[in-house]
Amino acid sequence: MIVLYCFPPLRKAGIGRISAVGSTGMERRGRAAVVVLGDIGRSPRMQYHALSLAQQANLEVDIVSNGGSDPHLALKENPSIHFHYMMPGQLKAVSKISSALALILKATLQFILLIYFLCFKIPRPDLFIVQNPPSVPTLAAVKVCSYLRGSKFIIDWHNFGYTLLALSHGRNNIIVRSYLWFEKYFGKKADGALCVTKAMQHELEQNWGIKSTVLYDQPPDFFQPASLQQKHNLFCRLTNEICNPQDINDCISVENSNPFTTINGDNNIILKPNRPALIVSSTSWTQDEDFSILLEAAVMYDRRVSVALNENDSLNDEQLWTDYLTAEKQYIYPRLLFIITGKGPDRKKYEEKIKRLKLRRVAFRTMWLSAEDYPILLGSADLGVSLHTSSSGLDLPMKVVDMFGCGLPVCAVSYSCIEELVKVEQNGLLFSSSSELADEFLMLFKGFPEKCDALKLLRDGALSCSARWSSEWENNALSLINQVISIK
Repeated sequence: MIVLYCFPPLRKAGIGRISAVGSTGMERRGRAAVVVLGDIGRSPRMQYHALSLAQQANLEVDIVSNGGSDPHLALKENPSIHFHYMMPGQLKAVSKISSALALILKATLQFILLIYFLCFKIPRPDLFIVQNPPSVPTLAAVKVCSYLRGSKFIIDWHNFGYTLLALSHGRNNIIVRSYLWFEKYFGKKADGALCVTKAMQHELEQNWGIKSTVLYDQPPDFFQPASLQQKHNLFCRLTNEICNPQDINDCISVENSNPFTTINGDNNIILKPNRPALIVSSTSWTQDEDFSILLEAAVMYDRRVSVALNENDSLNDEQLWTDYLTAEKQYIYPRLLFIITGKGPDRKKYEEKIKRLKLRRVAFRTMWLSAEDYPILLGSADLGVSLHTSSSGLDLPMKVVDMFGCGLPVCAVSYSCIEELVKVEQNGLLFSSSSELADEFLMLFKGFPEKCDALKLLRDGALSCSARWSSEWENNALSLINQVISIK
């Protein structure tokens, strides 16, 4: 932190001129910088912050992040939001160096890059909002830049970075303990803090000495139940990925057309009565989401349905699939199609495992959807699954929030604070094992699509979760931002 005291503030005057964010008649329109040491396209909460800062707080917004996935079109089309990409590809060579040396070199280079962008590439902001984790070196870099530029500094606590590092190194590792010290030290240097749950708020105050405001994740307005037209258009666009996957032969690949919707003789779009049940899960393919639970549950569903229907193992798969397609024989349990969205390090490993499964009524597809198509997929699905367990036990899966915004009920892994979000038998169910999840599939999809009352009740409950990001942000974040910026 020597750098804090070696240079005078580049520009200290002017903060007090913004006494209320979004007020009119100011000499200079206020400005905020949203800082993400990661892919902004995969950081929806920070995208929503940027939109709210621009639309609700009437600020110019600079997003400083790594490149990668495209952000939502609403951000790209907003003239008040400006993107500044740090091009992380320049750091790939460092990752090839082994052990702690790579971490130190990478953190040093990232620190220099952040200082360059935050101090010299963007106009002076009145406020920095930074995502945590990652903590190293982001919190230190933003603290330095907030001092040098005379800006304020708010941390948005999504989780604790040291707990993520502990997944691979263990909590007693010297690197993890050093990371914890760093995270605590610089966490206390911020001018304000937001967090995602009451449990995290309590942890920050009691054990870290940090007062924070709870800002629950809520879906923005573009997460809504999909219309029949939207469903049809989406499934037509995805037909090739769904029905013609490479090197896969299963109960869905035998379809020659969109398996969910069709156009009848009156030229109206209708849902196919023999369609598969669509289950969606979004994953980062990392250690804090055990995807094997879902694979095991799918196998159990497949086996238990066969037992319940007294099927002989010698029954020909192609004949079974033909029966489903032609609807000549009615089955009490449907085919299940799992669409898994997301990018991450373990994706290829699990795709290979999926190919080796011998499933008769279950199929998997992995894909990455645009920010515009993803809400339509959620709004078209029958059930969502969350495998998020939280490295700290104190954060909530944002994917579930988005699912509720689309009226999609959820089966979620049970852990300490999940019931702040998932209300059992109201908008979803919890499970602790693959066997429990398989039982939930059997219970929810029995009689699908018309006679599954339990699923319909959960959908009604999910639809009643009407809170939206804009109101949550205005009621909680905006007042904190006004308060922080007004401090001289």
